[in-house]
Amino acid sequence: MLLFSFSYGQADNQSTKNTTVGFELDAVPYIFKGYYGSVWVGHNHLRYRAVITKIETPDFVLEDGFTNNEMKVYAAIVDYFFKPDFEGWWIGPGLEYWDATIQTDAKLETAEYNNIIFTLGGGYVWKFYKNFYLNPWVAGHLRIGGDKDVMVDQSTFETKLIIPEISVKLGWHF
Repeated sequence: MLLFSFSYGQADNQSTKNTTVGFELDAVPYIFKGYYGSVWVGHNHLRYRAVITKIETPDFVLEDGFTNNEMKVYAAIVDYFFKPDFEGWWIGPGLEYWDATIQTDAKLETAEYNNIIFTLGGGYVWKFYKNFYLNPWVAGHLRIGGDKDVMVDQSTFETKLIIPEISVKLGWHF
């Protein structure tokens, strides 16, 4: 019995990894005619993520008279996990570049705009099978640079200063 307890304890210690790599897919962009991909490297309690996303903002979120707000997002984010092995609660800041286009309902022309965003998010990683996990999360995005007012078809689209976001990701790591 003592031998079994000792070997079981060793297996637990070996399952905690100091360094790992992984990837994630996010549900929301796929719902709104886009995609999301994230690759990451984790070391100790820190996870370094590179993200690429394409999403079409739903019209019900936009100001009246605007449509087809399509964004490509490139992000670099650093997350801190409060527990080892990249599970449980995490929080992380990052920088994002939003490359976007928008139209009015008349769709006479397409305007381009770009923003630099500071993002702060947090969530909970729940491992449901080995290193496969679900990651519900929330974030706030703050426009710190780029276009504020965008002229399109004689109308002005004003980019928001703060944008909230909520979603769930599916991920896996080595």
